[in-house]
Amino acid sequence: MKKPGQSKSTRRLARGVQQVGTALCFTVATYALAETPVSGVNIDAERWAPTLSFGLNGHSSLIDMPAAQSAPDGELGLTTSYFAGTLRNTLSFQITPRLSGSFRYSVIDNFRTGGSLYDRSFDLSYQLITEGRYRPAVAIGLRDFIGTGVYSSEYIVATKHLAPGLAITGGIGWGRLGSYSGFANPLGFIDQSFETRPQRDVGKGGLIESVEWFRGDAAAFGGLSWAVSDKLTLVGEYASDDYTRAQLDGLFERRSPVNIGAQYQISQAAFLSGYYLYGDTLGASLSFALNPARPAVQGGLESAPVPVRPRISRDIDAARSLEPTRTPALRNMLAAALRDQGLRLNALELTAQTATLWLDNQTYAAEAQAIGRAARVMTVVLPASVDTFEIIPVIDGVATSRLTIDRDALARLEHSRDASQAIFDSIGRHDAAGLQPSRDAHLDGLYPRLSWGIGPYVSTALFDPDDPLRADVGLELSGRYDIAPGVFVSGALRQRVLGNRDEADRPSDSVLPRVRSESYLYDKADLTLPHLTLAYYAHPIENIYTRITAGYLEAQFGGVSTEVLWKPVSGKLAFGAELAYARQRDFEQDLGFRDYEVVTGHVSAYVDLGEGYLGQLDVGRYLAGDTGATVTLKREFENGWNVGAYATLTDVSFEDFGEGSFDKGITVSIPLSWFTGQPSRRNISQTLRPILRDGGARLFVQGRLYDRVRDYHDSALQDQIGRFWR
Repeated sequence: MKKPGQSKSTRRLARGVQQVGTALCFTVATYALAETPVSGVNIDAERWAPTLSFGLNGHSSLIDMPAAQSAPDGELGLTTSYFAGTLRNTLSFQITPRLSGSFRYSVIDNFRTGGSLYDRSFDLSYQLITEGRYRPAVAIGLRDFIGTGVYSSEYIVATKHLAPGLAITGGIGWGRLGSYSGFANPLGFIDQSFETRPQRDVGKGGLIESVEWFRGDAAAFGGLSWAVSDKLTLVGEYASDDYTRAQLDGLFERRSPVNIGAQYQISQAAFLSGYYLYGDTLGASLSFALNPARPAVQGGLESAPVPVRPRISRDIDAARSLEPTRTPALRNMLAAALRDQGLRLNALELTAQTATLWLDNQTYAAEAQAIGRAARVMTVVLPASVDTFEIIPVIDGVATSRLTIDRDALARLEHSRDASQAIFDSIGRHDAAGLQPSRDAHLDGLYPRLSWGIGPYVSTALFDPDDPLRADVGLELSGRYDIAPGVFVSGALRQRVLGNRDEADRPSDSVLPRVRSESYLYDKADLTLPHLTLAYYAHPIENIYTRITAGYLEAQFGGVSTEVLWKPVSGKLAFGAELAYARQRDFEQDLGFRDYEVVTGHVSAYVDLGEGYLGQLDVGRYLAGDTGATVTLKREFENGWNVGAYATLTDVSFEDFGEGSFDKGITVSIPLSWFTGQPSRRNISQTLRPILRDGGARLFVQGRLYDRVRDYHDSALQDQIGRFWR
């Protein structure tokens, strides 16, 4: 009833204040409890044992509800959970100390009673406030903000430790998280549009539906987590997800909003959890936490580097180091010593006071480690008359930079207090354009050179709606023939032994040229030629690098790809351009071609954002003839870990693109050395693409310039300089 003397705005203000007060009950309780010191307990939050739970959705969670804690910076979490006919597989990454992202692939039985739904969704969470002595951590998050909308929800949540190992969480949710015991949206006080959540056809999409965010009814949720011991954590929560669709589909009956569970830490990286959910059903989850800072094998297993040999005297006649009969002998001695360290000498030139080494690193993922080992070997082998070492790292026969190291500084800094930064500051870093050793300086037998190998391969195909995981296993024969510096032929031949990739038979419904949507047809053949190319790399002028690659470029396309890159040694910016003529290969992956051909190309901008973050923008024409842009953001770690995400938008409409609406994905690359402790430049890499369609498709050309060139430039070396003395 309208009260006399109250205006409409006054009544709305009062109603808004009442709604906000109701909605924030859990968060206010969290603050109130946090402000009350626990008797006899030191409540310094920085000393408390962690109570982070992975839950059903990957960290950070209680069980089914989110929490405000962040995982350790850079941590990669893998969680598989199951309850009530729903299987969730979640990959989570702590992008920054406060920002985390997740990709979830779910299989939901009896969705709308029409069979199983294979659902793909992305989450984001940002910690607005970190936890302190009295203040809780506060985070804001989006679930399924890119996807079909099955799990679409938003939340604001607070978490506070009350005692060592004991934490309370409270928050407000919208969407799915506002569907049980909801109330009018408190944000309606700001604008009435927040009171209604737009409806869409759940189960279709792949779009960012920002018009839904924080709209519609809201609901409160909360819970407690208690680390009983170093291994066992107990969790309880009050959940605000009504699971309306799951109940209609007969997956379970939601009898209670209370969930309870326990998480057991099997090892440093593995966690097993069990739950009793919604008063009706049991659930379980298995999680793995991988972190660049916690390698599977602690400490490197590589042999110790040789110590620096200081110069005791300069009595050796400088002219003797240049005697024609002695220089080849020194070159061979240095080559043998470097070979013992897993490095290859391409060429060596000597003057009275300078030694110039062209170095090929085939072993160490950290380029700084290769430089450090090479420099120490040079102090042992080369005459005392040599004052300066010039090391020119070579990739595919091309000089990437010229690093000058003062020999005496190397000896002086080896055991200094801040040896890593001191040696980085002392190294001269220069462009190496046009630098080529004389013919006599090359190691004998270096060119031409044949190398080959044979071994197993595993090829996966993910997220097929008919079978989410397909894989082939077989043998691969690979080879490379180096003709001259920067010129080589490389290829591979594969024989499948077993697998099920050939069983895929879902026909393409694409209205675009079928440049990727018929990939399953390329999986039918047993003996294939994945690639066979002739490549030419050069560094003709300062800051400019070039590449030409011709042949069978990848499994589905052949042709010619040309590339030019501008990249200063000390710069954080780089620009490139790539132009290619491509023709589609036969489905058998033999020597034949199909009728489809296209000219494709991009101009690219690269930026080093610091702290290991890299950004990339590619604008151009894609394989299906569409034009648009791809934005990529990735994070690299000192030990070679690499996690990134990308999205591509072109002039192809979302309807014409088809399922997924636009191309997007996550890339993960983990160095093999992280698992084995042995030095290696090999990586285990995977691109998680929700669905492979024709829009926004690019050529898979091996050896693009930027990632190869930058390894020996300022920023990359600075990030890895801690391994110079390893």
